[in-house]
Amino acid sequence: MKYQDYYQILGVARDASQADIKKSYRKLARRYHPDVNKDDAAEEKFKEVKEAYEVLKDAEKRKAYDRFGNDWKHGHEFNPSGFGGGFSGGGYSGGDFSDFFESILASGFQQQGSPFRQAPQKGEDRHLKLDISLEEAFRGGPKTIQFGLQQAVGHKLSSPELKKLRINIPKGVTTGQKIRLSKQGHPAPNGGDAGDLYLEMSILPHRYFKLEDRDVVLRLPITPWEAAQGTKLKVPTLDGQVELTIKPGTQSGQKMRLKGKGMPGREVGDQFVEIMIQTPPADNKTAREFYRDMEKRFDFNPRSF
Repeated sequence: MKYQDYYQILGVARDASQADIKKSYRKLARRYHPDVNKDDAAEEKFKEVKEAYEVLKDAEKRKAYDRFGNDWKHGHEFNPSGFGGGFSGGGYSGGDFSDFFESILASGFQQQGSPFRQAPQKGEDRHLKLDISLEEAFRGGPKTIQFGLQQAVGHKLSSPELKKLRINIPKGVTTGQKIRLSKQGHPAPNGGDAGDLYLEMSILPHRYFKLEDRDVVLRLPITPWEAAQGTKLKVPTLDGQVELTIKPGTQSGQKMRLKGKGMPGREVGDQFVEIMIQTPPADNKTAREFYRDMEKRFDFNPRSF
């Protein structure tokens, strides 16, 4: 029996949600339905799509398929006391006898005299969300993580134990991006390979910077006299400090662009510096007199409308 990858047939990932599976099925069913598509191969393709959906839409069937592949029915319905009624009076009543054994052998069962012995199955994949700082996402590099993981003890799994793992974060990762670590997932209780570990990156909020796609935004407070007369200031970036020239007459809310100072990647982001003019408080007699003097000296009304 040829192995049928139901996930590949429906064009979805192995961890796809039920909503994504249903959406993909409807799209493919419309495309290959014999009443719509007259191509000779369309009818066979429609049958494959329907078969895949019938299995993956059912949680129990899907779980059995993920474990046993094409032989999911036998793994799902197997009954040690009599093969679920498949044999009756010493004979097989559920279909062609040779097909039954062919399906079992093709899916990883091996006959060594009697009874059959199941070949080792791969352990389940593990999915974790990893919180990282903006600096870690910018620079990438090694990081040690800890998480609970069961260990294989013979044909059983132990209670979860703390596991340390040193990983490498790719430079310029974004929130939602996943990295795969082969054979670092759940162990197989029957001697098979462990599953894989999928880490989903989540960049934590930063004290100074705000991330917008691959661009970085910094809100820079300046004084009224710096804005009016102009000045040069040292401002932080994820790659260290740079000198920024504030032109005379700069207004609050203006944005200045530092090209190439955003997140790295195939398309490098920029850093935008948003000017925020901060007014000193008039919290004493001297300060209030100073502001009254300014009011007299300047013929200025910002509300020109």
